[in-house]
Amino acid sequence: MSKLFPPDPPAPQRGPRPTCQCFNLYGTKHQSLPSLHAEVQDTACDAWHIVSDGITLAIDRGDTLFEPLAGLTSAQRQQIITLPASIGQMKDVTELRLYGSHLVRLPPEIGGMSSLQYLDVYTSYCLHFFPYEITRCRQLKRSRVSTRALYGNYKHRPPFPHLRLHKNQEALARLTPPTCSVCGGPLGEAGPQWRWLTLRVGTDCMPLLVAACSAACIEALPTAPADYVQTAHIGGRHIVQPPVE
Repeated sequence: MSKLFPPDPPAPQRGPRPTCQCFNLYGTKHQSLPSLHAEVQDTACDAWHIVSDGITLAIDRGDTLFEPLAGLTSAQRQQIITLPASIGQMKDVTELRLYGSHLVRLPPEIGGMSSLQYLDVYTSYCLHFFPYEITRCRQLKRSRVSTRALYGNYKHRPPFPHLRLHKNQEALARLTPPTCSVCGGPLGEAGPQWRWLTLRVGTDCMPLLVAACSAACIEALPTAPADYVQTAHIGGRHIVQPPVE
């Protein structure tokens, strides 16, 4: 079977289903404006060390398939809400499988996975967006996501969190990449200019979080697919999305 069409992974060990109350996953009525997940990753727990060591081992062996949560207990899986930045060093991995994870964000360093062809985050219901840096994965041809869990998805059009609200600043501080998402240059003392933009990545239209160093980089961003907000925006209820399909 082609690596671009891998079989579905086995279901993870039984445990609480990843879920949150950010917005309505099953209807078009969303009672409140969602906030970004601000949970802090516990980097002292055993689960984090297992995942980190697994990345090191996979790099040393030149693995092409990486499933970082495999073998973790249900309780340990719940402790992993992001991945180590070291995944950016995984130059040989073509398949990254995170089925049924409790992830709430992915590190921008994922853009360093230059050989990545397939990304599976299906049923990761707390993962509502991706870092813009994922567009640097030029070989990424296929993805599997739970569309209904994404900000602005065509099924339910949940609103995007407002990036200028004070309540989201703590979460944004944890999401700040080392360099500009667009040009790769320094962000400067003032920090990034945050924007949302939906683009097709792999086989899915994904909401992407952009940390730009300047207005020029924001202007250089591509146009979204026709059935999404066309230009980069800051989120909030004032952003008019296309109607639900």
